[in-house]
Amino acid sequence: MNIITLFIFAIFAVLAGAVIALPIVKTFRRTLIIPEGSAGLVYRHGLFVRRNNAGRQVVWGSGWTLRFVDLRRAQLLVAGQDVLTADSIALKFSLLVTYQVTEPIKAAHETQNWTGDLYQLTQIALRTVVSSTTIETLLGQKLAIGAQLLTGVKADAEKIGVHVLAVDVKDVMLPPDLKRAFAEVLKAKQEGQAALERARGESAALRSLANAARVLENNPALMNLRLLQSLTTAQNAGNTLVLGVPGGFLPVQPGTKTGAVADDGAS
Repeated sequence: MNIITLFIFAIFAVLAGAVIALPIVKTFRRTLIIPEGSAGLVYRHGLFVRRNNAGRQVVWGSGWTLRFVDLRRAQLLVAGQDVLTADSIALKFSLLVTYQVTEPIKAAHETQNWTGDLYQLTQIALRTVVSSTTIETLLGQKLAIGAQLLTGVKADAEKIGVHVLAVDVKDVMLPPDLKRAFAEVLKAKQEGQAALERARGESAALRSLANAARVLENNPALMNLRLLQSLTTAQNAGNTLVLGVPGGFLPVQPGTKTGAVADDGAS
């Protein structure tokens, strides 16, 4: 057997080996693809091995599993929480928690359900803050309450690998009877404010009249000027004025009755 024949047999042997080995290689080779914005927790036979960042990685052998943890900012709605205030008024709160997973290994291994834990932490913080505050303070300082809730939740959330960015009070729902009482108080305040403004306007008008009366009293000539101004205004408006004058004040023309003069305009 010559060299060429041996070479051909060797090529066929390599190809046959590759065909046989390819399924075996596929069995023991696995590609891990982690999307952007996530972290991949790699396990082998149920044991944690490492954390992989976004991208493509190849592992060899069997028993590999991959768990994704979302690292993007997210929000959790805590709705319909009935809480008693310091003055024993039942209010219903709705909160919005903004958070981000910063330690995926801790979030995956320290608790069974970190979203549920965050929900419970927010509920407890809400009850702690509201139970020590009166209803008037709660309704007037919603932003301050959110800051207090953030302080109460943040430290415990860090223990499970979650960073809480904000806790906002979305809604505060009052009982129907209390809502009606607040509406009546607001209506009474508005009516009192309107009455006060009317009284201020009337007082200002009276002060103006009193000042005008003092000026006219000290300057009688101003009364005559004001009278002439009024007559001129009435004449320009096309009104008819009837003025009574004493007898003999005006010369009597033949055929004219004494006692009154009627004219279109000012006389």
